[in-house]
Amino acid sequence: MLSITEENYLKALFRLTCEEVGKTDAGTNEIAAQLDVKPATASDMLRKLKEKKLIEYEKYGKSMLTRRGKKMAMEIVRKHRLWETFLYEKLGFTWDEVHEVAEQLEHIQSQKLIERLNTFLGNPKYDPHGDLIPQADGEFKLIEKKTLNDIAEGETCLVVGVSDNSAEFLQYVDGLSIAIHRPLKVVSRKPFDAILEIEVKGKRSAISARLADHIFVSREVKKAAKM
Repeated sequence: MLSITEENYLKALFRLTCEEVGKTDAGTNEIAAQLDVKPATASDMLRKLKEKKLIEYEKYGKSMLTRRGKKMAMEIVRKHRLWETFLYEKLGFTWDEVHEVAEQLEHIQSQKLIERLNTFLGNPKYDPHGDLIPQADGEFKLIEKKTLNDIAEGETCLVVGVSDNSAEFLQYVDGLSIAIHRPLKVVSRKPFDAILEIEVKGKRSAISARLADHIFVSREVKKAAKM
């Protein structure tokens, strides 16, 4: 049994090291920033996780999940994203509300409950934010994602995910009519400051390159719509 804090660290490491193509480890400062704690606090917890053989870690160095640690982290992420999907699809929560509630539910230990939940939801592949849900057998086929900044002027794409699940970000994106599985057109791009003019559902908006970098898209509109 792990504490809630220990589970949160494993989940953070999973997001930092297993959900980016080509990345396998993370620095203490990265982990601390992900969890909004001080680096010294993160170092203490990483040392404890190393003692439990859940991570490989050297002080002031990089951290990496061990095989056992990765398995446990994947199970926590799976629970979190299944609960998000349940809250969104079955209980009418909005996509900016589900994360905080799922943070509490993900620590339930009943494996039987989680598998019943998965079956009830029809074995979903993605959560409401477009994040891949790890499967019970450990399947987690990560693909390299394109962001809105990769889309050329005049091109239409499909929104397939976001990299920021905070309520503030999602509420802002909602105001722009941006949503998962919704087509989006890049109308123009300003060469000086990279401001993008986009069109969604007939509504045009100007967004920053920073915002565009947090929105994952697919050029294959028809194929992606089946996800």
